[in-house]
Formats: sequence, C-alpha cells, structure tokens
Amino acid sequence: METTFFLPAEWHKQSYIQLTWPHADTDWAYMLDEVEACFLQIAEAIASRQPLLLVAPEFPEVLKDSPYKENIHFTSCPTNDTWARDHSFITLLDAQNHPILLDFCFNGWGMKFAADKDNLINSHLYEQKMVQGEYVNCRNFVLEGGSIESDGEGTLLTTSLCLLAPNRNDTMNRAQIEEYLKERFNLRQVLWLDHGFLAGDDTDSHVDTLARLCPDHTIVYVQCTDETDEHYTALHAMEEQLKSFRTIDGKPYRLFPLPMADAVYDEDGLRIPATYANFLIMNEAVLYPTYNQPENDRKAASVLAEAFPGREIVGIDCQALIKQHGSLHCVTMQYPENVRPNTL
Repeated sequence: METTFFLPAEWHKQSYIQLTWPHADTDWAYMLDEVEACFLQIAEAIASRQPLLLVAPEFPEVLKDSPYKENIHFTSCPTNDTWARDHSFITLLDAQNHPILLDFCFNGWGMKFAADKDNLINSHLYEQKMVQGEYVNCRNFVLEGGSIESDGEGTLLTTSLCLLAPNRNDTMNRAQIEEYLKERFNLRQVLWLDHGFLAGDDTDSHVDTLARLCPDHTIVYVQCTDETDEHYTALHAMEEQLKSFRTIDGKPYRLFPLPMADAVYDEDGLRIPATYANFLIMNEAVLYPTYNQPENDRKAASVLAEAFPGREIVGIDCQALIKQHGSLHCVTMQYPENVRPNTL
C-alpha cells in the first residue's frame, strides 16, 4: 500500500517551537543585550503557552529564572547564528501522524554567510533524541523554511526570486524544482510569486516576509499603497498576482492586506526589512512583530485577528531583530504533533 504523507500547515497542532539563541560568537555580538531582551520576550511568550525547544552552546543566563523553565527543553550545540526557520527540519506527517523529518541543506541564503555549524543542528537534535520521527537526508537540495508556505492540503506558496536564485539549486530550472517539491512534499500545486521584495532582505525574497497562507483559503500579504515608496511597483504586482491565484478547488483566495511598515533605517542610512507578514502561528495564539509604529502595529493586529479567529494575537517588539535583516518568524520553527519525544 502506498504511504500517504503531507506537509502540515503552520496552524496544524504543534508539539514544539524551536529557538536558536544568540550569543557572543554570532553576528549579534555588538548588540547582544538588546537582542537577548527580544529573544526573552519570544521565549516566554512561547513557553508560557506550549513547549519550547532551545538550541544554544550554553543555556541562556536570562532564562535561568524563567517561570516557564519547565516548558523549555534545552540542548547544547555549536551554532553560527539564530535563524531557526531556515536551518531547522521541515517536517511531514504520514497518514498515522508519524513525523518524517526532512534535513535540507542550509547554505547561508546562497552562501552569503557562514552556515557550517547551523547546517549540523538537525543531526544533533536527532542524535540527542530531542526530536523523533523518520530522519530523511535531503542535503543534496538547498531549501529554507522561510521560503515556503503550506496549507496542509497540497498547495505550496513560494517565490521564484528565492528558489531560482543563484548559489542554491542553480543546476535545476523552475520546472525541475517544482517537480522536486511536488514529489518531496506530496503536493498538488505550487503557487509561484514572481514579484515582491523588501529592501535590506538577505534571503532573496522569502515568502514569509511577503505573503502567508492562513486557514480557510486565506492569504495575508504586505500591501504597499504609497506610490512614492521604492516597494510600490513590485508589491502592487504581487498583489495582482495573488488575485489571480486559485485554490485546488478553483476558487480565488480570500486576501487580507497587512499594512506596509513605515521605513526603518540602520545606522548607515540603509533601509531594513520591517514586515508584519513575519508572524508565528501557535496552537492557541499568533505572535506578530511590532516596530514601535502604533497605528501600523494596531492595524496588523486587527488583520491577524480576522485571519485567525479564536487565537490570541500577541505583539512582540522586533526592532532589534530587523537590525540583522530578519524578524519574528525567521527566528522560530514549529514542529507538528508527535515530534517531541514523550520522555521530554
């Protein structure tokens, strides 16, 4: 009998959420206290609600007195950086909800940054029995979790700018990559976004910075209405393409626009990628990034409350994270049910 498996949506029941903690040997060294304060907010927002898998060379001092410590499952492991979304397992479930842990190659977003230690974290987690399931070595293919979105029903949303970027899988063309994804994830369709970017983004337009699949055939996406903004043309074209997308049943998606964050610049005057699309879906809550922009922060919360009725909408100040060109979703990875061993 043929085994059935699927790539769960992020809102599928979860057993864990992973954080890979910043330390003095990461790019956060110059602002470690500031970013640790942000990670502490994220960690406690998660661990107060569901189990947290924590990866770092040493257990963080700031968490030693956490009231939620019993819900934190720690493993000591060398790391380059903190972007768990992109170096973590991508997990399938079979027909009996048994996990299949896919270990793809992470190469620092097309060899832009060192990733040798981060690319071994999954092996460490498996060997240390911090996760359970069937391990599948997929390291002959470069794929980051932030570059794909699944609805759990056979549709994958991605961007051509990322998946067709040089220094990832440049021996394969679009048709070959789509066929690989369909086979690996048991998909029925791949929706390719061909437009959209954020200034300062290192990922070559990860889809989780631009547009997100949500329950009830909904897509939440970043909308730019300011014609003078450098993003307007590309994000308007993305919006028009989203309108053309259809579900497997041939119906248009419900489209919920998120506000475009006001421009944020680094100390060198370069724009950095503040985006409200980089939210994390949890079992009973949605954590979303805020940027000290009260009106935009409020609007984003309102949109997410409509997209996720019944879930608590929790804002996390992510002004620190965008200084290294990522945000809240980028530093987390959810694992579906049955990945966390019963012994933990």
